[in-house]
Amino acid sequence: MKTLLLVFLSMCMVAKLHAAQYQSIQVGQVLYDVIKIEKLDQLELFLKDKNSNRYYQRFSRLQENLPACAQMSFAMNAGMYHADFRPVGLYVEHAKQTSQLNEDTGFGNFFMQPNGVLAWNHQKAVIQTTADYKKAKFNAQFATQSGPMLINNGKINPQFLPNSNSLKIRNGVGIKDNQLYFVISQQRVSFYQFAQFFKQQLQIDQALYLDGSISSLYLDETKRHDKRSNLGPIVAEIDRKACK
Repeated sequence: MKTLLLVFLSMCMVAKLHAAQYQSIQVGQVLYDVIKIEKLDQLELFLKDKNSNRYYQRFSRLQENLPACAQMSFAMNAGMYHADFRPVGLYVEHAKQTSQLNEDTGFGNFFMQPNGVLAWNHQKAVIQTTADYKKAKFNAQFATQSGPMLINNGKINPQFLPNSNSLKIRNGVGIKDNQLYFVISQQRVSFYQFAQFFKQQLQIDQALYLDGSISSLYLDETKRHDKRSNLGPIVAEIDRKACK
């Protein structure tokens, strides 16, 4: 009994090392990986290695450039980017804006209206349409713009077709009670299916699409490390407590 208790306590300690909580949810034939972030002060955006000024592009390169005292438990692609890996829209890292809010209209998922912004500081996170974010003047420590909005004010984006046959591996992010829910599908889904998952299974009223096809996840808990594509902005949970 004593040995079993020690094992149980060890498991509890490991589970509390990171703020991210992981679960896999199946809907029909599709599995969705859901990562809930509760501690915003451990969530960061990454784009370039500050020493070389080169885009990270890969989770492994980001990991290699972290100090030995820092532990990465979760990472995901975090917004659309140009062929040279520059963000298409707003990008803020450690309160420094390097790419401005994009209010243009055009062709492609980013410009499907409404598009939106994910932003946070150590106390609060928001997911808002681009127009609402511009009005709010949120004090962002980190921000990334993407599109389209999957759900806005509790309603699935009306541009999504319930019977669409455009199926891709997709990832996105939703917010509820100031906690962020990052989701990636394991099988190919339509925009409508993906948005419906946020609304019905997670009961989320605000959710933003991050990308499709290149959608990638790093999750230390399950030893998952996707390498299917080079990436632009990356969101990651980094535990730096040991660095202090």
